[in-house]
Amino acid sequence: GGAGAAGRGGLASLVRDPALHTLQAAAGLTGLPADRLRKDAGANIRGGAALLASYERALRGGTPADPDQWYGAVARYSQASGRRAAASFADRVFTAIRTGVQRTTDDGRQVRLSADPAVRPATAELSALGLTAADAATGTPAECPSTLVCTFVPASASNGQVADRPADGMRIDSIVIHDTESSYDSAVTSFQQPGGGSAHYVIRASDGAVTQMVPTKDLSFHAGNYSDNMHSIGIEQEGFAAQGGTWYSPTVYETMADLVKYLSARFGIPLDRQHIIGHDNVVGPSSALVSGMHWDPGPQWNWGYFMRLLSGPTTVGRRGVGPVGSVVTITPGYQQNLQTVQVCPSDDPTGATTACTERQQPSDFLYVRTAPSADAPIFGDPAIHADGVGTDRINDWGGTVVDGQQFVVADRCGDWTAIWFSGAKVWFYNPGGRYTTPAGGVQVITAAGSAPVSVWGSTYPDRAEYPAGLSPSTQAPLSWYTVPAGQAYVATRPAFPTDDFFSSSDTVVTGSKQMFTIQYNHRLARVYAADVTAADAPAPH
Repeated sequence: GGAGAAGRGGLASLVRDPALHTLQAAAGLTGLPADRLRKDAGANIRGGAALLASYERALRGGTPADPDQWYGAVARYSQASGRRAAASFADRVFTAIRTGVQRTTDDGRQVRLSADPAVRPATAELSALGLTAADAATGTPAECPSTLVCTFVPASASNGQVADRPADGMRIDSIVIHDTESSYDSAVTSFQQPGGGSAHYVIRASDGAVTQMVPTKDLSFHAGNYSDNMHSIGIEQEGFAAQGGTWYSPTVYETMADLVKYLSARFGIPLDRQHIIGHDNVVGPSSALVSGMHWDPGPQWNWGYFMRLLSGPTTVGRRGVGPVGSVVTITPGYQQNLQTVQVCPSDDPTGATTACTERQQPSDFLYVRTAPSADAPIFGDPAIHADGVGTDRINDWGGTVVDGQQFVVADRCGDWTAIWFSGAKVWFYNPGGRYTTPAGGVQVITAAGSAPVSVWGSTYPDRAEYPAGLSPSTQAPLSWYTVPAGQAYVATRPAFPTDDFFSSSDTVVTGSKQMFTIQYNHRLARVYAADVTAADAPAPH
């Protein structure tokens, strides 16, 4: 599927899982309609409280005032079937109670939960829940932080390559976040079958349990682009991009954040949006594959919230927009950023969408248009739309910019800001700089001469640079794209040497040329360093 399905065989059993029907249970407890519980925040919180209270009554026969006595009910609330996963969830909750929580919401409000250091939960209650003693495991230890419940289940050997990253000289510089478009069990099973893809990790939605399937030293075939697979770690989360707002729970975000911080510390991966990316940000390796690259985790993955959990916010400083030639970070917020998307049955393998439907929903993106007007067409990526006109279809990534991405300001007109994007000047509504934050400390690249600069999807050495006996990988410029003279794009990381890998001989081939990764459109792309001029962006005002 376009969103990146890892396998859908488990959907029938998945939807029968009682853990996924707590909405109906809460409706029965409160007497409120399920639709109101789903859409009204106050009713939803009341429903959650009713569920928690029902679990406590089942354990203790009442609802004591002492929070220490609620550990078992909180563990039950996780819906985990395994003892370790339930305990991990409850421990996370009680740590937040004991230490306090402070957060800035998407609309700028400060929310604070006072610390209660005296809380000492009655952890022995866990034994009364009848949970399995341990989650399934193998003899191979998983590479995970101690805060997570992790097991190792190996993917098929044909779905990746044995390597020795980074000791063999192959850098690991990014983490790619996906969703499975299937049940957790189905994804794990699919990755064990030869001939398909894989991921280094898979996260379960209900309780945040993690299955590692490929050692981090090895390549996983997860991104659809071999050059990206060489230098990244892939993490799948159970969920569906078209229904992301109901699948991507706080448990998933927190588990993902703990895992990403652990990997960042191990491999020196910066905790920013230039190195922590979505599968939808990965460019196709060739012209023929650009349009079919996946769009998960989709527009309801809340990048701003996630980056705050990493303590690596997408914004530094006040929102606004600088002069032409300066750089802005896209910071639209999420909950108050309501965008309309069309969802069709083919976008949604859950079966919940039976006809193409327009939805207005909280989102992490902004549409870009061909002119500074709400009536102007959405920009259409040339690899998808020959006429240059995009759509609001949820899978149409070509006319959107996403929280954390950085672009060079090309023009301003009233409430509209223009940026250089996919070889064109595009516009988005940005009254008073509401949806952007001026950015500094980055490099901006421009064409070194008067001719357009070729844009590439892969990063292989020249043919003559391969040793004898190794078959050179071939590449060509992406025919859809160039960097025209006069345009400017943000380099997301320093220039790096071209390279390739041969697992059969455990050989990394490094070329003499260097390339930049740039934020070219919704996706990242590459240009040769010799073809461009790089300069520091002006400091934000």
